[in-house]
Amino acid sequence: MRKLGYFIAASIDGFIGDPSGEAAFFTRFVDEEFLDFLKSEYPETLPTHGRRPLGLDHLENKQFDTVIQGRRSYDLALKDGVTSPYAHMRQLVASRTLTSPDPAVEIVSGDLAARIRELKREDGLGIYLCGGANLAAQLIEEVDELVVKAYPLILGSGMPMFGTEFALTEFELESHRAFGNGAVVRTYGRKR
Repeated sequence: MRKLGYFIAASIDGFIGDPSGEAAFFTRFVDEEFLDFLKSEYPETLPTHGRRPLGLDHLENKQFDTVIQGRRSYDLALKDGVTSPYAHMRQLVASRTLTSPDPAVEIVSGDLAARIRELKREDGLGIYLCGGANLAAQLIEEVDELVVKAYPLILGSGMPMFGTEFALTEFELESHRAFGNGAVVRTYGRKR
């Protein structure tokens, strides 16, 4: 069975963006060492329109072959005129109001958790949960793995990793890696 992995950038105090969801300030930590890590371990998490200028379009997917985004995350690409931000993967967007501006993007407007369970039963690599807090909250019971790219910043407030009410959900640390710029990538598996 395939896993749903929440691969997310966060501050050390657990926020994935400022109160409006803006998170561009994290990109300054994608230095040469960190980009080498992404290229070797998670190349598919780099959007297609970012891979091409870097000459990375040839890299094969290693962890994920499907991506699910929330409407707000997808809107960031649409704002830049990009209708298929992860053209190198199967793309789904959770939205009750959006109609697909691109035939390569499946809009999921019904039971999102049921759709993810269907995808998990298919053969293939993992499913990449690509932000944000509301989508992660809707899918928290389906999340099998967390990959937290923690950057050495404190935001104090902002968009949390999961926009949920208090509920204990236990994961166990599987690996961690520190980088020279202060970033730490921690991978957790779901305790079931």
